[in-house]
Amino acid sequence: MTTPQDADGFWETTGAAKTFTHPLDEELLTRFVPRPAHVLDYGCGYGRLTAELADLGYRSVRGVDFSAALVERGGREHPEADLLRWAGFPLPFEDAAFDAALLFAVLTCVPQDADQRAIVRELGRLVRPGGVLYLSDVPLQTDPPNRERYERFARRHGTYGVFETPDGGVFRHHPPEWLRGLVRAAGFAVVRERQDTVGTLDGRTVGRLQLIARREPSVPASG
Repeated sequence: MTTPQDADGFWETTGAAKTFTHPLDEELLTRFVPRPAHVLDYGCGYGRLTAELADLGYRSVRGVDFSAALVERGGREHPEADLLRWAGFPLPFEDAAFDAALLFAVLTCVPQDADQRAIVRELGRLVRPGGVLYLSDVPLQTDPPNRERYERFARRHGTYGVFETPDGGVFRHHPPEWLRGLVRAAGFAVVRERQDTVGTLDGRTVGRLQLIARREPSVPASG
């Protein structure tokens, strides 16, 4: 997934060739998102999970990403997937158009607070009351190598948890309460959390946090 300020950067070049590894938790998905649901896969990249959802029996899935290079790749690798390249917000869908939205390893690619808020706020607009946001991302890690790079790059980026990779990527790991706060501010209530270990783009492993959050009918997305 890419962000507006990166339009001609990492996710249009080096990042567009990456093999994404952040896995879907099928048991968690199917418990909260029924197969007839209209699902938005935001930050879909080259459509890996968009296609996987279809293989699991989800027949109404729309993938959206900002990166032209990734969406073009998706057209080649998953021609059956419904993928859209769209820059910025609002997305071209009506309010409450979806029963569920996926946000998988997207915020880790978005270093700025304001951009993260904008993404989750837009999903709050698009998910119907009673619908579900399934967020899976990387919390702050506690091992010494990660702590060292958080400290080192915090001086450059101004946020603890942001770091750079040797191939030019800029990524972010998050305090869990920050992720919970983002979804609450967008009108969702967290109803389930799960933690496990997953692979990364560079072949390492990290702990991840999964949140299932339900769109509250009486709480509008904050501006």
